[in-house]
Amino acid sequence: MPRAGSVAYDLERNDWNTSSLSVVVVGASGDLAKKKIFPALFALFYEGLLPPEFHVFGYARSKMSDAEFREVIASTLTCRIHARERCQEKQEEFLRRCYYSAGQYDQPASFQELNRRMGEVEGACGKPRANRMFFLSIPPNVFIAAAGGAADYCSTRTGWTRVIVEKPFGRDSASSAALGRGLAAHLREDQIYRIDHYLGKELIENLTVLRFSNLVFEPLWSRQYIRNVQIVFSENFGTEGRGGYFDQYGIMRDVIQNHLLQILALFAMEPPISLAAEDIRNEKVKVLRSMRAVALDDTVLGQYRSRMHGGRTLPGYLDDKTVPPGSLTPTFAACAMFINNARWDGVPFLLKAGKALHTRRAEIRVQFRHVPGNLYKHKFGPDLDSATNELVIRIQPKEAIYLKINNKVPGLGLQLDTTRLDLQYQSAFNQKELPDAYERLLLDVVNGDKRLFIRYDELEAAWDLFTPLLHEIESRKGGRLVGQVAT
Repeated sequence: MPRAGSVAYDLERNDWNTSSLSVVVVGASGDLAKKKIFPALFALFYEGLLPPEFHVFGYARSKMSDAEFREVIASTLTCRIHARERCQEKQEEFLRRCYYSAGQYDQPASFQELNRRMGEVEGACGKPRANRMFFLSIPPNVFIAAAGGAADYCSTRTGWTRVIVEKPFGRDSASSAALGRGLAAHLREDQIYRIDHYLGKELIENLTVLRFSNLVFEPLWSRQYIRNVQIVFSENFGTEGRGGYFDQYGIMRDVIQNHLLQILALFAMEPPISLAAEDIRNEKVKVLRSMRAVALDDTVLGQYRSRMHGGRTLPGYLDDKTVPPGSLTPTFAACAMFINNARWDGVPFLLKAGKALHTRRAEIRVQFRHVPGNLYKHKFGPDLDSATNELVIRIQPKEAIYLKINNKVPGLGLQLDTTRLDLQYQSAFNQKELPDAYERLLLDVVNGDKRLFIRYDELEAAWDLFTPLLHEIESRKGGRLVGQVAT
């Protein structure tokens, strides 16, 4: 069954009357698989968005039987808040479709055994066409081996084969290029889906709708009216025992170079000639290629220290026993980026991300220029920034879009105040829970929709913007690192 928007996005329709779908989660015993991938697959199944002949195969090094694997998955499944009917029944039906195959990530024999098991299950459903989708939920050092095993020994002979690769996509331009060459040795570019889960969030999906279907915004989307754009990501918790992975990458690689830069490209791109994936991604690449590399002078770095919260002392980054002693890896970064084209020349895009800050939030803040010759300037005093119009797109939590405007306070006399035109998603659309980003992106892969996935030349352009800065920071051994910084 096609996704509701498949016609709008000019997608090839899957004929599920003659096809089956097998989803293989490589790294099925890991946290990402248990916390995100299996719950997302079940949510799609529960909502009736997956085909009748749908099966899940777990693949990892851990030894498990099908029954044990189903027990692991069962503990992760939940039903939608607004639709709990037949929840237990649907969970049991989903689990009956789950199978497990143990194996190494670099051994052909293991993938040949997986292929045999998949063939048995697919053959039993009686459909002439078998489509296969692989999610590589594994450490980056085994990406190429696992992708090669899946492509070389488990590709379907009758349908399509698609492989989802989870970040990190390297540490810099050279390592990213090596990963790209390794994947290209086994897969075509149209088979590779580089997933950035942030692009699957509801408000990011809505960015192009907000811009291109509302006349009021598009004329304002330029240097003439916008003073700066801030893209902010903050978490109110630290590494909490998971510092081993984070310390290898730092906040710049973990969040800014991918999540925030992708949001920037979608926000700033020119109108594409259509909603087709390649047309949208072409415009994103143009934005990235129009940008100058991030300069160290336009960057602030920090690392959180122990702090008081709720009457108790929370540990600092270096107090995490999984973090190497004396590490100078940044947990906070802010940088100004610039797009050298006619629309955005001179407008700073401020990207900020950090752990262990005061709040958990992700948002885009568009600050407009001051009103020229403002007749009410005397009512705002010397601080004109307090009277600046601002459009805020809150990605999480409590998704919302609001516009800050200046307004007369009701009553006699003339008193001005800043108020909001406010769209709160949960109340406006009467939804207590929005779909998880992985649900949207997994369904996009099923439907062959690559709008929200990263193309190779896009990834290459993104790394070119940050690699010189990352190498300079590491050569100085974090010499510019400051203390705890809050957004």
